[in-house]
Amino acid sequence: MPRNTDWEQRLGRRVRLRDLNVLIAVIQAGSMAQAAAALGITQPAVSASIADLEFALGVRLLDRGPRGVSPTPYGQTLLKRGRAAFDELRQGIKEIEHMADPASGEIHIACTESIAAGALVPIINRLSERYPRVSLRVSLADTSTLAYPQLHARSVDLVVARLIKPPRAGRLTEQLNAEVLFNDRFRIVASAAGRWACRARIDLSELASERWISTPLDTLGGMALIEMFHRHGLEPPNLAVTTFSLHLRNALGAGGGFVAALPESVLRLNPQFSGLKILPVDLPMPPWPVGIVTLRNRALIPAAQLLVECAREAVRNMTPRETAKEATPKFQGARKEPSARSERRVRS
Repeated sequence: MPRNTDWEQRLGRRVRLRDLNVLIAVIQAGSMAQAAAALGITQPAVSASIADLEFALGVRLLDRGPRGVSPTPYGQTLLKRGRAAFDELRQGIKEIEHMADPASGEIHIACTESIAAGALVPIINRLSERYPRVSLRVSLADTSTLAYPQLHARSVDLVVARLIKPPRAGRLTEQLNAEVLFNDRFRIVASAAGRWACRARIDLSELASERWISTPLDTLGGMALIEMFHRHGLEPPNLAVTTFSLHLRNALGAGGGFVAALPESVLRLNPQFSGLKILPVDLPMPPWPVGIVTLRNRALIPAAQLLVECAREAVRNMTPRETAKEATPKFQGARKEPSARSERRVRS
């Protein structure tokens, strides 16, 4: 039995796509003469292609009889796989055609739920308005490791993620590149109608015994919560609810019984969170960069390059304010009615 490496080398030298195409034509026609006519080649050339395949594989692929030719079980197997190979090639050619046209194509993106509910919204809106023939496939990013395995598996074109540290010269690791889009912050939120909403100042220690909602403590959001408390010399709170679901965190927080830490970008860009209020808690934490991560030495398809350009524009003003006191009014979900004096000024 030949080794796998020997077998692969033999296939690479002997099995040609042209010969597979000839085999498929012969089986479909049931005759070498008819296959030759359909392919526009001579019957000896057809016979030579079949002989080359049988020699390379070491088995007989066709049975010859008075009524023509029919595939052996080996030929049936190669026919099935050969058809699949040609179908994949046709799909690849279609993808190349889309890739060559920057205004079309399909982009595969991975991101966390908080990115999808926040920063990704204006990015997709901008891309879709400019390039309506570009389609997107968005999947949940694997956050169990910071190595972004979906990129290494080449199952996605890029990942939009919160970065543990800013990249240096555009490089995140030896295998990954990253571009920072904007800096985000985590804010502590509670119900806009709850007992904490009317306070002008709150010390983090006052919230230590509250019912907290968070992602698991070994995720970026959980680590941010731990850092918040450690910077105040406090032990992290016990989590009443651990979940990745933004919908659940919003529903429980707006209901008045829970406190949560959420990215400011989510609060700014998602009207769904209008029932929450950012609490005036001093959080001397550095901002966390949000960026696009790609695999080094892998060229982005043109459509993905357009998405990166749209992302740069869409988040240009996303860097949050420096203090919670300044940022709080932007996320109340309420808008002050203009006074009669201001209305007169606008009309004039």
